[in-house]
Amino acid sequence: MKKIKITLGIGILSLGFLACNNVSHHKQEVTSLAKAFEGKFLIGAALNSAQILGEDTAALKLVASQFNSIVAENSMKSEVLQPQAGVFDFTESDKLVELGQKNKAFVVGHNLVWHSQAPAWFFVDKEGNDVSRDTLIERMKNHIHEVVGRYRGKIKGWDVVNEALNEDGSLRKSKFYHIIGPEYIELAFQFAHEADQDAELYYNDYNMYKPEKRKGAVHLIENLKAKGLRVDAIGMQAHYGLNKDLTKEIEESIMAFANTGVKVMITELDVSVLPFPAEEITAEVSQSYQNKPEYNPYVEAVPDSIQKALADYYANLFKVYLKHNDKISRITFWGVNDSQTWRNYWPIEGRTDYPLLFDRNNQPKPVYNTLIYLAKN
Repeated sequence: MKKIKITLGIGILSLGFLACNNVSHHKQEVTSLAKAFEGKFLIGAALNSAQILGEDTAALKLVASQFNSIVAENSMKSEVLQPQAGVFDFTESDKLVELGQKNKAFVVGHNLVWHSQAPAWFFVDKEGNDVSRDTLIERMKNHIHEVVGRYRGKIKGWDVVNEALNEDGSLRKSKFYHIIGPEYIELAFQFAHEADQDAELYYNDYNMYKPEKRKGAVHLIENLKAKGLRVDAIGMQAHYGLNKDLTKEIEESIMAFANTGVKVMITELDVSVLPFPAEEITAEVSQSYQNKPEYNPYVEAVPDSIQKALADYYANLFKVYLKHNDKISRITFWGVNDSQTWRNYWPIEGRTDYPLLFDRNNQPKPVYNTLIYLAKN
């Protein structure tokens, strides 16, 4: 793994790691991620249902003290908001917005159009056959207008379309694509802007460091902008793992996306410390593998060496993010603490992963102090 350069004769990462290891002997300065990176970019977290509904009070204290942006992990996906045609459930999304207002946090809506976690009824008629093009467009329009319109002026930015690209940069042949055609993407952005003309609109996808997917995303954004549609930022999902240093490719993508005239957001950030059961790490939710002991090596605790490796990896990422902070508007971690991370059940159910900055007891890990140090220096 590529190590961060040493400055002033002292390793940045080592300092951060040692500072955390010595926490019991030396009183640590009380700070927060949001304050540390203030003026550079927003620092966000994805919240699960227990946190949104106020049940996980310990995690909520962390959210209030550490983050200045929030997003729902699952509570605003279409299968949750509109489980039946015309029947909306805003219970959790309303609570998310209330929490954002209470904490004075930038609330992101995730997401409006996604082929996955959409209700089955959305694409079929009463007989189970695919609906017509006009019907699906009308359903998409109604859903977007209802959801975005409800939170007009309260939710400041929306992931309008999520994961529409294949790994080679071509458009994914989803139900939206098959029934409506490639123009479903521009229609989604059009409908979102109609519902709230002041809201920021984003495109969000994973593996955006890949040259082929990067090229496809650039083409997508340029095409939308050429048609006069509002696009404020592109979200680079950041589901990574310790086995591969991607900082060079990530930096190249940040610069390429910024050159289209939009901001870049680092979304869904987590770094798995566990072996990935396939050659290439991805975030395709349909992937699933059998649990084996070699894929779940840290059931009881994570070794110090892995904590250090995690701190190194995050530091390398944030060194790039800080270098390009003029292009990046927000960095959002996909979860508050290790107990809630989706990496515990994807792509293998029942594992014990440690991909975030706070442990299962909401305590900061060595990586936390490393990032605070980088922000201040």
